[in-house]
Amino acid sequence: MNNVLFDDTPDLDSGPPRSLGRYHRPSTLVGNTPVLWISMPFAPAERGFWAKLEGTNPGGMKDRPAMHMVQRARQRGDLAPGAQIIESTSGTLGLGLALAGTVYQHPVTLVTDPGLEPIVARLLAAYGARVEMVTAPHPVGGWQQARRERVQQLLDADTSAWCPDQYSNPDNVAAYAPLAHELLTQLGHVDVLVCSVGTGGHSAGIARVLRHHNPSLRLIGVDTVGSTIFGQAATPRLMRGLGSSIYPPNVDYSAFDEVHWVAPAEAVAACRSLAVTHHASGGWSVGAVALVAGWAARTSAADTTIAAVFPDGPQRYFDTIYNDDYCRHHHLLDQPTPAEPTTIAHPRDAVVRSWTRCVNVIDPREASR
Repeated sequence: MNNVLFDDTPDLDSGPPRSLGRYHRPSTLVGNTPVLWISMPFAPAERGFWAKLEGTNPGGMKDRPAMHMVQRARQRGDLAPGAQIIESTSGTLGLGLALAGTVYQHPVTLVTDPGLEPIVARLLAAYGARVEMVTAPHPVGGWQQARRERVQQLLDADTSAWCPDQYSNPDNVAAYAPLAHELLTQLGHVDVLVCSVGTGGHSAGIARVLRHHNPSLRLIGVDTVGSTIFGQAATPRLMRGLGSSIYPPNVDYSAFDEVHWVAPAEAVAACRSLAVTHHASGGWSVGAVALVAGWAARTSAADTTIAAVFPDGPQRYFDTIYNDDYCRHHHLLDQPTPAEPTTIAHPRDAVVRSWTRCVNVIDPREASR
């Protein structure tokens, strides 16, 4: 007999069901996302964490900053009516900007790279966005820097266009305050927050609000191997949506209590485990965050309230994470996932290649001066 993780008894303690809404604009579909309790096999049955399911937004978590950055730019006059929006994206922000372009009537051009999933490229085109692909990585800054340089070329050619610049735009950070307030309404309080880190927007924005209510909040950042954000050397990365080959100014290094780096095979195993046990999964960031949040649940006091942000859902990863041929080609299947992370004292003590933890968080921009 199969182990039963759930029964079909109504959960009378979970509060009222999600309301049935009537909406006149697609922008009002953004936000008010549910949380789901995640326990076994990530933590013992009596332990677990709350996953904030941002994949229930129309395009994922970055619908929030896309809409907010465009709205604020229009209010300030930085973005004129009908002017073009141009931005670099690995996918999720692009979906959000396509939504914002529809709502506010702006043409959208998105600069991406060959790692963009074909389904996302087709969706973006269907939503009316123009997708431009860079063909070679920057010799130092990789695909990310190559995209940013192409964005600048396009801005130079269209002086009326506007770029959100998600990496350094403070509106990217501010956009996540509503998400933090949603967590407070849903959970009452949060002791530990687990976030993936790419542009640094949601970790900074959510933690800032939560710490007003709980100054003792622990913030755990989740990065990918090969990312330079927290002081490792930049190398080619398979995982998208977290990590960076540049130092995004929006990363609030002082806010983090520790950082974990996760490898692609470990994220794939976590994603697939989430899917089969909780019917709720997502992409690279979701798998990496779930792995680390489960560890936090196992190692924290039993009464600790842990919130983990799941930035998206699984649909766009049908040909990567959930494709056996792709995973075999990249040696991502049947790799043992360690029960605990390796711990290093300083981010530059070793080049990490698998799940690794460090409680000494540095700002590599300062350390290199």
